[in-house]
Amino acid sequence: MAPALDAVRDSFFQDRQPSIAVALSGGLDSIVLLRLAHGYAHARGLDLFAFHVHHGLSPNADAWRAHCAAAAAELGVPFDARAVTVEKGASGIEAAARKRRYAALGEMSRVHGATLLLTAHHLDDQAETVLLQLLRGSGPAGLSGMDAANRAPTLLGDDHLVMARPLLQATRASLEAYAEGQGVAWVEDESNVDPRYARNALRHTVMPALSRAFPGFQHRLARASGHMQSAQRLLDELAEQDLAACVHVDGAIESVELGYLRGLSSDRVNNLLRRWFSRRGLAMPSAAWLEQMVAQLFNAREDAQLLVNHQEVEVRRHRDRLYLVPHQRDLAGMRDPDDEGLIVKHAQAFTWRGEASLAFPDYGGVLHFDRAGSGFDPAWLQARPLEIDFRKGGEKLKLAPNRPRRILKHLYQAADVPAWERMRLPIVSSGFELLFAAGVGMDCQRLSDGPDRIALRWEVV
Repeated sequence: MAPALDAVRDSFFQDRQPSIAVALSGGLDSIVLLRLAHGYAHARGLDLFAFHVHHGLSPNADAWRAHCAAAAAELGVPFDARAVTVEKGASGIEAAARKRRYAALGEMSRVHGATLLLTAHHLDDQAETVLLQLLRGSGPAGLSGMDAANRAPTLLGDDHLVMARPLLQATRASLEAYAEGQGVAWVEDESNVDPRYARNALRHTVMPALSRAFPGFQHRLARASGHMQSAQRLLDELAEQDLAACVHVDGAIESVELGYLRGLSSDRVNNLLRRWFSRRGLAMPSAAWLEQMVAQLFNAREDAQLLVNHQEVEVRRHRDRLYLVPHQRDLAGMRDPDDEGLIVKHAQAFTWRGEASLAFPDYGGVLHFDRAGSGFDPAWLQARPLEIDFRKGGEKLKLAPNRPRRILKHLYQAADVPAWERMRLPIVSSGFELLFAAGVGMDCQRLSDGPDRIALRWEVV
């Protein structure tokens, strides 16, 4: 194990010494890992911790936690544990437990200052992972298996914590021989023999058959996963080059130039988009979803308001650029059913009494009344009945004395405001007179210069 950890330190900790934590479940693999990590840390003067996650899914969970605490105490290793609640999600109980487990391990690492988290995945686990991904029809990324070390901020909730798997070259049989030779006791999780879980079905039926027909197949699968990792790195390099050529960044808003994508092969387009989703920390789309999305992007009319839904974002097109937009929450000001159940829009009346700002949650934001050298006369504004609303179409605004009165749609187009944002930007009126349109500005007809004039400003919240 020492060479594997030395390699991790050379890659991630050149300028500092890591503080090490072991993810300790109490099973054979993690108990052996704790022993080996203890020897490694002691010989090099490194801090070592043992962290346990109590899922509460087994009636033996309390006993497992006690066993882990005793194993750590025997070696003089500081121990911590977290209890988590696992609720079955759309992806199943295994995925939900994994998510909770790693979040808890990341939290304990932050609390104790651990910078290197070790997990006990071994060669047989790697072979199982590659086989499972193959049976799921995964591409090179899935068939790459587990990395020897990596950062997983989405999983662990920490950008700096390194997660390493120093036992990836060791078989389970070798770990068992070590434990028996050392007289080390471990616990057995009864769920590991439940055939309802795909990994268990593979472990107890397929893997033994493969071992009989192809002895040592685990090493060959691990070698194949290494080839896939190399291929994936090349694909990532190509995707980064393509993204550098077509990504536009405007503040926090990022878009992809569709004209560039049209000049690429479909395989290269898919590779670029997968990399873009990965860089944004989004769930990887399926091949079928990606194919459908690309077809819509390239085949929809130029003036079509394209929307493709991903589980985490909306895929939008604007001025021949592709955007990944967070899902927008419904606003009551846009969806107010009348007595017959029809969806109608209505204005919300209000009066300004000198407040610095007024919140309008039905419209998704706050209207600010800023003191300025040019704006509405405050006495005039306080005397007027005001309304906030979403535009219905046809509203006009005159932004400056030397500019014509123009329809809001055209003003939004000139300001390069995407269509999906325009529909969520409110307007402020007094009677039939439009005073302000969020995202565009104030009508100049009622503006004047002077001290303490009021400039309207909309803030989305």
